[in-house]
Amino acid sequence: MTEIQEQKRRTRPAQRGIAHLVCGRRAKWVVLVLWLAVLFVTAPFAQKLTDAQDNDAASWLPGSAESTQVLELSENFRPEQIPAIVVYARDSGLTAEDRAAITEDVARLKQLTDHGIRGAETRNPAFDRETDPRAARIHVPITMDEQGWERVAPAVDSIRDVVGAGGGGLAVHITGPGGTSADFAEAFEGIDSTLLLSAMAVVVVMLLLTYRSPTLLLVPLLAVIVALFTAQALIYLLAEHAGLTVNGQSAGILTVLVFGAGTDYALLLVARYREELRRHEDRHEAMALALHRAGPAVIASGATVVLSMLVLLAAEMNSTSGLGPVAAIGVAVGLLAMLTLFPALLVVFGRWIFWPVIPHLGTENPDQRGIWARMGRRIAHRPRMIWAATAIALAVCSLGLIQLRAEGLSNADAFTDKPDSITGQEVSARYFPAGSGDPLVIVSNQAQAERVGRAVAETRGVVPESLGLPPGTKPSYDGKVLFEATLSDPSDSEAAKQTVERVRDAVHAVPDADAQVGGGTAALLDLDRATTHDNVLIIPLVLVVVLLILCVLLRALIAPLLLIATVILSFTAALGISALAFRHLFDYAGESTDFPLFVFVFLVALGIDYNIFLTTRIREEATHQGTRPGVVTGLAATGAVITSAGLVLAGTFAALGTLPMVALAEIGFAVALGVLLDTFIVRSILVTSLFLDVGPKVWWPHRLARGDGGASVAREAREAWEAREAGEAGEAREAWEAREAGEARQAREAEGTADRPGG
Repeated sequence: MTEIQEQKRRTRPAQRGIAHLVCGRRAKWVVLVLWLAVLFVTAPFAQKLTDAQDNDAASWLPGSAESTQVLELSENFRPEQIPAIVVYARDSGLTAEDRAAITEDVARLKQLTDHGIRGAETRNPAFDRETDPRAARIHVPITMDEQGWERVAPAVDSIRDVVGAGGGGLAVHITGPGGTSADFAEAFEGIDSTLLLSAMAVVVVMLLLTYRSPTLLLVPLLAVIVALFTAQALIYLLAEHAGLTVNGQSAGILTVLVFGAGTDYALLLVARYREELRRHEDRHEAMALALHRAGPAVIASGATVVLSMLVLLAAEMNSTSGLGPVAAIGVAVGLLAMLTLFPALLVVFGRWIFWPVIPHLGTENPDQRGIWARMGRRIAHRPRMIWAATAIALAVCSLGLIQLRAEGLSNADAFTDKPDSITGQEVSARYFPAGSGDPLVIVSNQAQAERVGRAVAETRGVVPESLGLPPGTKPSYDGKVLFEATLSDPSDSEAAKQTVERVRDAVHAVPDADAQVGGGTAALLDLDRATTHDNVLIIPLVLVVVLLILCVLLRALIAPLLLIATVILSFTAALGISALAFRHLFDYAGESTDFPLFVFVFLVALGIDYNIFLTTRIREEATHQGTRPGVVTGLAATGAVITSAGLVLAGTFAALGTLPMVALAEIGFAVALGVLLDTFIVRSILVTSLFLDVGPKVWWPHRLARGDGGASVAREAREAWEAREAGEAGEAREAWEAREAGEARQAREAEGTADRPGG
């Protein structure tokens, strides 16, 4: 029995099993009908995901944080409010006309009630000095209700309609937490559609370049869109009825993940399906074999991403822990669609979908004569020197980490442009205490309130005369009081965070006060601390999860350890290069504190995919021709598809750069760079040369570790592949010729019968 016949015999049970349930002659239509029904039900809910987003402070901070507890306690004293600050300024001094206009604006603002504006509580203007003032500030409170932060941007628009944009030398800006939040809302506005269109454009271009077929690219695109809508609908239902936290960041990353990962799985399946179509006449049989052989790698890849995302549930940050299930659901649905809907669609359309490069029965597989086959044979001559040089080069790139400033971004540094609220913040800081508009909020027992107030006022960095009760606040509630204090430094600065630490130390030292300090600056400080905790906890957990999956998949220990080491080296190199680019190319002020965590999770969970695709193929080939020839053959067989997959994934993450948010742009750049490093350097050179150098021992403790010696790797790999290809192609051609001969014979016999009398 030939090797090909033996492979067919071994895979027949799989064809009759799960694979046949997806791509059988009748089953494919059942799969299509089921997915159409799912799309019909879920599409309306998918469009509501934006409405279910929760972008308020509590959705980001951990519930145990002191600032979160103060936020919850403050609701007992007053409705949750966010102040918008209107700033007027004229360097030469406000004129009489300016002051009259400001007075008129205050009167009109006091009448506003739409979008939660509490006009009656609008404060009278505060001037920078009593005589010859140059600037004025008006505090306009906006009340939060069940609509939450969705009403802030419309409220700020209403305020802007009243105060105008200034002119004639008078500058007018809306800043403070309300103004900044409105600008953040505008930056996130349309994020889903922007990312969807950007990711779709990247996928279309890359699939067109990869497949060189205008018809084939539509099939994975259709499957990915169905998966995205289904995932969005599930997440919406969980957000509405199960308390799942979804914000603008996680919703945006969901789109990128589903498009990137889904397209990667499609590329791998199409490559294997194309191979089988050259060996089998029946496309149903070819797809069943493709699913049987590529399915385990795709499932392992998806499981790695899903489990790595679920590890984020252990994070303290609500935004990070909420991202975990959102991303996991998206990738899981994408995986399901690519293993069911996508194969069914390909089988329904038949071979013509590959036009104009149609894989005919018996034709040669071009991958084994391409650049990756030649590269593998060249690496095989000096594998140790090559992996050592590559590792050193990546380690040098990692030195750029000394430029990393993952200490958080101020509001002014969070935007790629400069919105009005940031300009207003700078103008206000020239004339008023820099922390005005975003005060500290202190809650303490009423009996100790006076001592707590003195402790706050005496703390360096606090404006002493600023202590007081905000308008509309109850004097006390349940034996507790609430008051505010203004910081002398900008509320989002590092100096302000240090002041919060000093204030907390001071009030916590007051006996029996049970005092707590919150507010915007305190929330930023708590965010930094929680993120630092999450970095230390989540990164090792993700590594353990990925290592266990690789051990189960490869049934080995040495290979998974080597792969984990290469991914870590790739991560540090990507971070180092990114840090240098952010400093000297993009001129970003720094990185958000959760930047290393997000980049690590995405790079390890997604970057390991390419190593899974490569090593599973190497293992498959090693069972037939030995480890070292199998490495060269595996690289040749997967090189083109993995390169295409890496370009697609890098492009979809780079789409985050279309958003005017520095944090998302940085994540997109670093992940895209890391994926490209994994694709072109780590997988194709580092992993290949390591496996060639270590040889069969890479599979220890599996019995494959006692395999071949691999004396002449390049020659053996080439001869083994050529023999295999010749055998399969010859068998396919023989089967085709036999079928053609049989049909011709039947036709001649039929003609002979017709010519005979009575025929």
